[in-house]
Amino acid sequence: MGQLVLENMEFYAYHGHYEEEQIIGGQFRVDIVIDTDISKAAGSDALNDALDYSMIYDLIRKEMIIPSRLLEHLAKRITDMLYTMSPGIEKITVTVSKLNPPVGGKMEKFSVVYSK
Repeated sequence: MGQLVLENMEFYAYHGHYEEEQIIGGQFRVDIVIDTDISKAAGSDALNDALDYSMIYDLIRKEMIIPSRLLEHLAKRITDMLYTMSPGIEKITVTVSKLNPPVGGKMEKFSVVYSK
């Protein structure tokens, strides 16, 4: 067993409940932890025995393009989509953060953590 960790992926996207967020957009950060059996790739040193993190990034990028009103919904969509890419995935934890959310004051980020 092992973990694949993709950290601090940043995207400009149009997620949010308020109409202004859907028009203006904002900065988002995504972190992914995938629990999976990495023993075959560790032994073979072959990419075809591993989950390709560039493919994972591309799939997340494609999900980030599709607007969601809630980060909870977006995190679930990302998780469900990643499960379809490999039957060997045991668990996925996705953290989606909205940077500088519109709360009427200073806040670095709001995050949703979703695990399945």
